[in-house]
Amino acid sequence: MKHWTIEDIAWDHFDPSKVDPEILKAVKAAALVEHNGYDYAAYLCSVFADDPAFCEAAKDWAEEEVQHGRALRRWAEHADPSFDFDTAFARFTREVTLPLDAKQSVRGSRSGELVARCIVEVGTSSFYGAMAAATEEPVLKSIAMRIRADELRHYKLFLNHLNRYLEREQLGPTRRLMIALSRIRETEDDELAYAFHCANQLPEPYDRNGCIAAYSKRAYGMYKRPHVERAVMMTCKAAGIDPQSRVARLLSDASWWLMRRKVGWLERRAA
Repeated sequence: MKHWTIEDIAWDHFDPSKVDPEILKAVKAAALVEHNGYDYAAYLCSVFADDPAFCEAAKDWAEEEVQHGRALRRWAEHADPSFDFDTAFARFTREVTLPLDAKQSVRGSRSGELVARCIVEVGTSSFYGAMAAATEEPVLKSIAMRIRADELRHYKLFLNHLNRYLEREQLGPTRRLMIALSRIRETEDDELAYAFHCANQLPEPYDRNGCIAAYSKRAYGMYKRPHVERAVMMTCKAAGIDPQSRVARLLSDASWWLMRRKVGWLERRAA
């Protein structure tokens, strides 16, 4: 099946009256992170240098990630013609760098790296699913739905390679869950916070905690319980836990409670 292109999007349906300025800020930040896909592929191909099948898949994945960034950029430029993507992206990539020549995964093993990649796709698929449901702007809704479908496919891609590597590497469910939880916590590291800072032209000096709070308030605020439940099920599957188990249900309940509590705290802080 032919993958979608930016030209497939009905840009003439863009409705500026339906643009939510808070969602727009999150879209601008996401555009920078997605557009950096080539560097992520370079890192992965260095770690998996003797696995040509995986490296080829990683390069194809990166092309789609960068296309996501281009689509989000174009929508953001429709919504805010003053958005200077090139300057923001250059500023972002000067500070946020990856170990492009790494010979070993920062997760300790290739299986661990693939668990982490699955978790990234869990996060992005749920994020764009939540965005598609939250926005009333038709073009952004279409873009978010397309990206969500891609990210679900990417999750399956990395999960398939994970299962292949688990046949040769010993990485039990407990360790896989620890890696998954560690990667989830990293969503509040400097990458997204600094992307938010650069994309929205916030004044210097960079306020890490302030940007984390600002981004999280806008991103988490879009989620509904089904988005969280699906994300937990996918996370459990990557961690080797039965998605229909009692443990998974408890994790789902706890995740939803924690997210709502975090959003409430962020809203009170911003008031």
